[in-house]
Order: sequence, then structure tokens, then C-alpha cells
Amino acid sequence: MTVAPYVALIPLLPLAGATILGLAGVPLQRRLGKAAVSWLACGTVAASFVLAVAAFLQLTTLDPEHRLLLVRLFPWIHVGTLGVDVAFAVDPLSAVMILVVTGIGGLIHLYSVGYMHEDPAYWRFFAYLNLFTFAMLTLVLGDNLLVMFVGWEGVGLCSWGLIGFWHKELANTRAGNKAFIVNRIGDFGFVLGVFLLFWSLDARGHGTLVFRELATHAHLLAGETQWGVPVATLVTLLFFVGATGKSAQIPLYVWLPDAMAGPTPVSALIHAATMVTAGVYMIARLNFLFAMAPATLAVVAVIGAATAVLAATIALAQNDIKRVLAYSTVSQLGYMFLAMGVGAYAAGIFHLMTHAFFKACLFLGSGSVIHAMSGEQDMRKMGGLREKLPATSTTFIVATLAIAGIPPLAGFFSKDEILWQVYSSPYGSPMLWAVGVTVAGLSAFYMFRQVFMVFFGPCHADHETAHHLHESPATMTVPLWILMGGSVLAGLLWIPHVFLPFEAWLEPVVGVHVAVAHHAELAVELSLTLFSVLVALAGIGLAYTIYYRRRPDPAVFGRVLGGVPHRILLNKYYVDELYDLLFVRGVLLVCRMAAWFDLRVIDGLVNLSAAIVRGWAWASGLFDGYVVDGAVNALADVAQFVGRRVRNLQSGAINAYLYVVLIGVLGGVLLYWSLVSAS
Repeated sequence: MTVAPYVALIPLLPLAGATILGLAGVPLQRRLGKAAVSWLACGTVAASFVLAVAAFLQLTTLDPEHRLLLVRLFPWIHVGTLGVDVAFAVDPLSAVMILVVTGIGGLIHLYSVGYMHEDPAYWRFFAYLNLFTFAMLTLVLGDNLLVMFVGWEGVGLCSWGLIGFWHKELANTRAGNKAFIVNRIGDFGFVLGVFLLFWSLDARGHGTLVFRELATHAHLLAGETQWGVPVATLVTLLFFVGATGKSAQIPLYVWLPDAMAGPTPVSALIHAATMVTAGVYMIARLNFLFAMAPATLAVVAVIGAATAVLAATIALAQNDIKRVLAYSTVSQLGYMFLAMGVGAYAAGIFHLMTHAFFKACLFLGSGSVIHAMSGEQDMRKMGGLREKLPATSTTFIVATLAIAGIPPLAGFFSKDEILWQVYSSPYGSPMLWAVGVTVAGLSAFYMFRQVFMVFFGPCHADHETAHHLHESPATMTVPLWILMGGSVLAGLLWIPHVFLPFEAWLEPVVGVHVAVAHHAELAVELSLTLFSVLVALAGIGLAYTIYYRRRPDPAVFGRVLGGVPHRILLNKYYVDELYDLLFVRGVLLVCRMAAWFDLRVIDGLVNLSAAIVRGWAWASGLFDGYVVDGAVNALADVAQFVGRRVRNLQSGAINAYLYVVLIGVLGGVLLYWSLVSAS
């Protein structure tokens, strides 16, 4: 472990940019222009990238078992046995992530300079973008689960602001709210997992949330159960619930396609370099826990495979250029989780990295197309754009070849490694491999369907749009060329003896928890590779036949079986409608029932109690008025009556007093005489 104070600047520089733009963005943009905003926002991320490269290079000089750069900023929570500091750490895994986040994120920042230049809230967009970068860097650099969770929640909050950036349109705010709410559901599972993990280890005398210490003491959970379920399994399942939210897996994937409501650079940032990769990174970071829970790994693999198939089939029928890419992202994330589920952590992270290059290129390329088409996103209104947009079309097609898994591009190496390890891993199976190959063929088909609909054939744009078609400015095309280069070359990092083999680089972090059959017969591996490439080529060929040569016409497939299959795919299996019925309307129904219960029952009981109190008060008033006050008044009247009569004796006449005395004396004598006579 090496102390490296400069590591703290990697996340703090974008935070500084976000703070300045958030507090002083309006006067800065008004007085110095949008160029000042651009330099500040892009410059802070570029500086973070330089520091990330420096950290990576410093790690390469250290022995594999000592590759850790650490900086502790200040103590945070020290209560009882819980001790957590705000600390950032760079190891081989987080080094890959910060290079992806700052490198590709920086290119997206640069692209945004051209794409968002006409937006009046230019400063606010870059403030959100910088804050999002800070949150993601905090997530991947956090030295413990709580610091990771701060970044985890931060990207969720920033995604809400960025997806709903154009908040004057109701659809955009709904999409932002949907992303925020769905992610909060997953985050609840994540928090429960953190609590259960700490309490379980604390009961064994080693309560901690620091990743290195967790890796050391995780074996203490062996044999521990909670509600009859192994604690390791329960903890990892709860963490996976959080991952399904952040990384858009079944059943919490529904927010990601709607995230297309945000500006295109936001889509690229969320889908390629940051938020959606959080769940994959979290599983890789906690691989020592997941390795203790085979049941959880099986769940992860099955959910990943199911998500990949579901999203790929939906993408077949979508007509929005960004929505096709959105479902492609969901499908590719399923691939990554499939790798994680069979214990191929390095392969999953490798696909995360290669996917970041070609998916960012595709999203930014779609933004360039939308920019040229004056905001149009329907692919049916495009076509023939290859000549008008040479840079965009070239980079888009190369990135599409990469995502289709065509050798020797980056996507081929990462996809092929995942498929091989799914086939050969003890946690894999030929069935899961078959699903993966099928998804590869579907991906090649729907991605080249998009290519042929957008860049080839006759142009279907209206005359005014077609007249103004033009290539995007250099601030938008330069990032496309760089990302295309990554889509071509990044796969070479997996080849042994070339630069720094990716799998060997990650081994100190992810270890070798699954005995993957690397030394199986070469012929089997080559056969599987050849088959997967042929399937991808078949998908491309089918797309070429249908959407370029139009034999048969694509409309024919929309009429198969009365158009029912096409409508099902076009409407995304009606999952959104089902969720709306079961959850949204269900919750609203429960709210209405609760409101009725509150109004009729609770308020009725309260009102009845008030009526009883009022009745008792009324009866008490009557008793007080007629009985108590009557008795008091009667006594007063008697006293007054007697007083009036008695006061006549006090007339002041002495003769009258003498008569009274005489009568009293005579009366007393007579009484005494009578008593004596009687005795």
C-alpha cells in the first residue's frame, strides 16, 4: 500500500467544477461567455484523466500484491465498533474504472460543447455533468462500502437532473422521476445488504466495511445463516437487488430506455461510461463475497442471460435511433452480468471497458445524426446519410462492427471471452452459452438494421431537413474518431504478452475464484469462437438482405400472425403497461383506499369522539345549569327570604327589643317550669 495524496484530486476536481458552475454559472456565462464554462467543465475532467493516468502508471511500477494507492481525507463515522473514514483507493480494478470514467467522460464533455452550444442553460448542463462525474469517481474510488454508497446515490441523483434536463416537457420530467424512483427501490436492497454484512461480521468480532478488511474476514460468514438462508447468499442477493437498479437488469431495467429523454451526451455518459456500469463494478469489487454464494451467482447468471435476450428482442422492432441503442445497452449489461454469474469477473470488466468505447461512439454518433436531422429521431425518416455525414457514418459503422463481435475489433475479444468462460466454467452451462450466442446474433442483426435504415438507401427526410443536412463540427466528430480508435484497439489488451494483459492486471483484485478451464482443448475454443462469429455474420447478412436489398420488404414481418409478434416487440412486451397497472396504479389504488379509510373510518372515529365529548359537555352544562346552579340559587333565595324577614327585627326601636327580651324570658321560664313539673 502506497500513500498517494494526489488521488483525492481525481474526484475533487470535477466537484470543484460543479460547485463553481452551480453557484456562479450564470454570471460566468453572461460575462465571459460559454467558452469559459466549457474550459472549466472540460478542463477539470481532463485534469482528472491526467491524474488517473499517473495513478495507473504508478501502479504498474509496483509489485502486483502491493498495487494500492490510498489517501484518507478525514474520519467520518466512528460509533461503537464501526469506524469509517472518507478515503479513496486506486487498485488495478478502480484504475480501469477511473480511466474509463475520466477518459470517455472527458470525450463526452468535449462533444457536449458542440451539441449543447445553443442551449441557454449551458452552464447548468455542465454543472450536472461535472457533478455526475464526481459521483461516479467517488463510487469507484471509495475505500469502503459507505463511501461507495455516497457515489452510488450521487449518480442516481445526478441522473434525475440530467435525464429531466429539459424539464419544461412533461415526458422528460417523468423519465427523470422514473429513473430516480426505480433506482431507489434497488438502493433499498443495497442498504439492507450493507447492514446485514456489518452486523454479521460484527457479531464475529470483526465489524468493518473497508473492502480490504472485508476480503480478509469474509470467510467468517461461512456456515452463518439468517432465517435459514446462508448469510453470504442473503447479503449478495441484497447487493444484487441494488445492481439490478443501477445496471438495469430484470426487473428494474425499465428506467433505462426512458432515459433517452435527456440530451444525447447524457445518454452516452449514463449508458457507456458511468452509472449503468456501477452494478457490474460492485460485484467485481465484492467478488470474494459472491464466490461464497453459488446460489447468488446462479441468479446473477440467469437474470443476466434473460435480460440480454429480452432487451435484444425488443430492440428488433424499435424505430427510435436512441431507443435501439438503449435496449442494446440493457442487453450488453446482461452479457456482463452473465460473465459475473459464472465467476468470469475479469472478462466481465473487460467487456465493460470495450463496451464503453463502442457504445459511447454509437450514442454520440446518433446525436450527430439527430443534430443533422434537426432533432428527428425516427429512423424511418432517415436513410442515405452516409454521403452527407462521412465522419459520423464511418465511426458509427466501425463501432457497430465492434458491438457485433466481428474480429479483430474490441467487441470480438470481450464477447468471445465471456462466451468461452460461460461454456467452460463450472458455474456456466451449454444452455447459457447458447443464449449468449443467440444474443450475439440478434445484436448483429438489430444494430445493422439501424445502420442500413440510417446511412444507406434513399433519404426519407422531408425537403427542408434534407436541404440542411451537414456534418457536425469538430468538437463533435473528434471524440467520435477517438472512440472509434478505442473500439478497434482496446481488444488487444486481452491478448497475452501484449502490453499489459488485462486478466493478469486484475488478478490481484478479482483473484481466481472459479477454476475456468483455460487449458481445455484449443480446438473446442476455436470452434466455439468460429461459430459465434458465423452467427454474428449471419445476423449482419440477414439485416443486409432485409433492410438494404429489401428482399423481402421489412413490412412483411410486421404482418406475420396478424402483426401480433411485431406489436408485442414494438410495445416492449407491455412491461411498462404491466408495471403501471400493478405498481403505479396499484399504489395509487392503495393510496385511495388509505385516503377513504382515513376519511371515513379514522376521521369518523375522531368525529364520533368529538360528538360524544360535545354531548357529554352539553349534558354537563344542563346538570350544572339546572341542578348545581339551581341548588345554589335556591339556597340563595331562602337566605334572602329569611334575611328580609329577620331584618325587620333590627328596627332600632328599644320598646320592641324589650318586648322580645320579655317574651324570651317568659318563654324560658315556662319551658323550665314545664320540664321541672314533668320530672
